[in-house]
Amino acid sequence: MAEAKVNGQVVNYYLITWKRVAKVTAGSKRLRMSVFVVVGDKNGHVGVALARGRDFPEAVNKAINKAYRNMIEVPINPKNKSIPFRIDGKFESARVMLKPAPEGVGLVAGGAIRKVLEIAGYENVVAKRMGAANATANAYCTVSLLHKLSQKVKND
Repeated sequence: MAEAKVNGQVVNYYLITWKRVAKVTAGSKRLRMSVFVVVGDKNGHVGVALARGRDFPEAVNKAINKAYRNMIEVPINPKNKSIPFRIDGKFESARVMLKPAPEGVGLVAGGAIRKVLEIAGYENVVAKRMGAANATANAYCTVSLLHKLSQKVKND
């Protein structure tokens, strides 16, 4: 996990995936970087974004700024630093299930789901991914589940 300063505020971010993308033009190949990051403050705010740039630092900075603009507020149970209730969801081919866990269990999740939950500020959650093994799809699915969770908590 690393820190970045966006609009005067320090945020944490994880680099989920990065890849080199080549566009074949007449006479050469134009190389660019594609970066997917998750940004949060470990206190109930999280956002994800995919961005491209001419080089790696430019792509990372663009992705961090884009994720910061797309940050959502998520509910955290203050007693056990967990989610309020179980929720299942789907995004494209990724399916994710999130369950609250008692104090001391920790984050039982893998890959991109774990990074999203950790940077949002959760400490005790059990997660299971079904379907896609694509880290980008799983991260988007987790953030959409957390957004749906916050909407349900606000409506209750």
